[in-house]
Amino acid sequence: MSMLRHCTTFFLIALLAGCAGTGSREALQGHGNPQQWQAHKQQLSNLDGWQINGKIGIRAPKDSGSGTLFWLQRQDYYDIRLSGPLGRGAARLTGRPGGVVLEVANQGRYESPSPEALLEEQLGWKLPVSNLVWWVRGLPAPDSKSQLTLDGDSHLASLNQDGWQVQYLSYTEQNGFTVPERIKLHGQDLDVTLVIKDWQPRQLGH
Repeated sequence: MSMLRHCTTFFLIALLAGCAGTGSREALQGHGNPQQWQAHKQQLSNLDGWQINGKIGIRAPKDSGSGTLFWLQRQDYYDIRLSGPLGRGAARLTGRPGGVVLEVANQGRYESPSPEALLEEQLGWKLPVSNLVWWVRGLPAPDSKSQLTLDGDSHLASLNQDGWQVQYLSYTEQNGFTVPERIKLHGQDLDVTLVIKDWQPRQLGH
């Protein structure tokens, strides 16, 4: 695969889930109400099931492009699929913590107990893999320091965490949850845009 297809395919790994931790070290700023933010954060922290359909765009130093994204989350199980130019038709990532399977059309099947190790092995990148399941809900990951800017509705406007800047450009209301609709992520030599066309959030319980 080209670097771009590698980039997009293995970015899927960074979109897997993992419930972890309850503590948080947040530096808050902006115009939102901290109490309203805490209530919003608690509601979304309990969100452990969803189905997402949308588009993903990636810009890297030597390549760029876009594709479509499907993400099914059921507590600690995930099924993430990419189609379009970046995935050469189809790529699918399934698994739970401790076991990941990646299938790429016309390429093969890859397994690893650790998505972080697989990502670093294939790309040489050290991405905060477990953070993205929080970021896609509009939350900071709980296990590292974060700098948060709240908007006027006491939702995240932007987030700085683990060397990444995450911007929340719009939100949507679905099933009683306010969830991100358009997200931009900026890291070292990598920019990612997520546009979520269909959000189906669910609270399944543990």
